[in-house]
Amino acid sequence: MSTTDVQRGDASRLPSVSYVDMKLEAVVIPVSDVDRAKEYYKSLGWRLDADFPFDNGFGSSSTPPGSGCSVQFGTNITTAAPGSAQGRYLVVSDIEAARDALAARGVNASETFHPATPGAQFRPDGEDRANGRSPDRPSYGSFATFSDPDGNGWLLQEVTTRLPGRIDRAETTFVSAADLAGALARAATAHGEHEKRTGGYDENWPDWYSAYMVAEQSGAELPT
Repeated sequence: MSTTDVQRGDASRLPSVSYVDMKLEAVVIPVSDVDRAKEYYKSLGWRLDADFPFDNGFGSSSTPPGSGCSVQFGTNITTAAPGSAQGRYLVVSDIEAARDALAARGVNASETFHPATPGAQFRPDGEDRANGRSPDRPSYGSFATFSDPDGNGWLLQEVTTRLPGRIDRAETTFVSAADLAGALARAATAHGEHEKRTGGYDENWPDWYSAYMVAEQSGAELPT
């Protein structure tokens, strides 16, 4: 059976197979000056995980706040040209707050924008980008960009509600106090509308909040 046949077929008819977790935990970015890159990412508040020499080079590893994936850079660890890494996503729950936090650290981040045409967020010239958050603030729809000293490009994307199937409901987590606070605020707003519809105080609001927050993160249908 070819790969195309598998993609087009019904997955339920495929033979039963076992899976091994494959967690993306590091990406390499090409830089021209390792010490400068290390200090730059430290200035963003990224955690320095490792800083080590090896026989024919030198490597460093840093992790953005709340991320399960780190970035690695060094000498003799990639043949890519410095600055050639583009469109690396940094997912945030509040695009304006994330952009303002970067600006407070001296980062020359773009203004918040949304694509006027599909894929505009990847165009470095800024073509077809509309100012401000996407109307009605849909999840996945609002962006900001910034670059490191070598020109490696980072793309902030606001995600509040995941598409279905992106997160296992049994593994719902919040990576920071700010992330949890944002989820609570959205649940509170939605619950207020719920109480308006039911016409009274909901004494089981903790259960409702919990169901809403888990469903929002996993992409399941939200309670009403």
